[in-house]
Amino acid sequence: MTFIWTSLLWSLMLIPLLIWLYLRMQRRRQQIALRYGSLGLVQQATGRGVGMRRHVPAVMFLVGVTVLLVALARPQMVVGLPKVEGIVILAFDVSGSMAAEDFAPNRLEAAKAVAKDFVERQPSTVKIGVVAFSEGGISVQLPSQDQNAILTAIDRLSPQKGTSLANGIVVALNTIANENGQPPITSLERDPQAPAVPVPADNSASIILLTDGENNMNPDPVTAALFAAERGVRIHTIAVGSTAGTQLTVNGFTVFTQVDEAALKQISELTKGTYFNAQSEDDLREVYKEIEPQLRVKQEETEITAVFAGVSIFLLLIGGILSLLWFGRVP
Repeated sequence: MTFIWTSLLWSLMLIPLLIWLYLRMQRRRQQIALRYGSLGLVQQATGRGVGMRRHVPAVMFLVGVTVLLVALARPQMVVGLPKVEGIVILAFDVSGSMAAEDFAPNRLEAAKAVAKDFVERQPSTVKIGVVAFSEGGISVQLPSQDQNAILTAIDRLSPQKGTSLANGIVVALNTIANENGQPPITSLERDPQAPAVPVPADNSASIILLTDGENNMNPDPVTAALFAAERGVRIHTIAVGSTAGTQLTVNGFTVFTQVDEAALKQISELTKGTYFNAQSEDDLREVYKEIEPQLRVKQEETEITAVFAGVSIFLLLIGGILSLLWFGRVP
């Protein structure tokens, strides 16, 4: 960088030299005009009625060269650039009920297949993490832009035991907090009368909760959702399964499993997220099209060398064209 600035300073010293040469040429032109004026050659040598117009191409040439030399320094400025970015946590319910076959081949496998399509469609500016929860919750993939690692983490998911939506939400929130440098949530104890803080409109972190919503373990998922609202994290809930319910055999016992729409709607409403009811794998694909990271305008220091170079070339071309049109030559 020091070399670039040194070169720029030396290059800019050429500008006064060019101006001096141009003024010297103009003085010689005037001397010639005075010397041969008596011969009637003044108008032929200098042109009739050109006046100050004679200097316009030269001025444009000098300004163009100056701008080009400035471009060599690779100037930068803060520019607002629109970018699709953010953190998306895919929180998978891996409880036993996700092995139900009302989705083909089962709820979890259908959710995994469509989630992988979602991951592959995201731009490189979006970080995606994966959380799995049943009785507890675990972050199986930290937010990353490495799509291969994310897809591998999704492939490893398999049905486990009970369901704790709260644990899934808390682990997802702590994963986001780790990325943003926020303190983790260590306890869900809170004043039940305390209102949730509104979600900031420009927050770029969100959780996609894929579950049948059958919460059968403490703590209360609504309390976890309130913490998400306070941290400005939207939770989009996707009901994976039939609202009519289906039977499932677990360890030789037949159990009835049904989507708990009321619980999922409450979670999404508290966090300003969206509730989706996917009745099939095709529905899941349509749902993912509705959940896209936000387009944000981010202030970044951007190199604008191309802008200066473009302006310089434009000035040089205009100066050359005017000189050809007016005087039949390039200065």
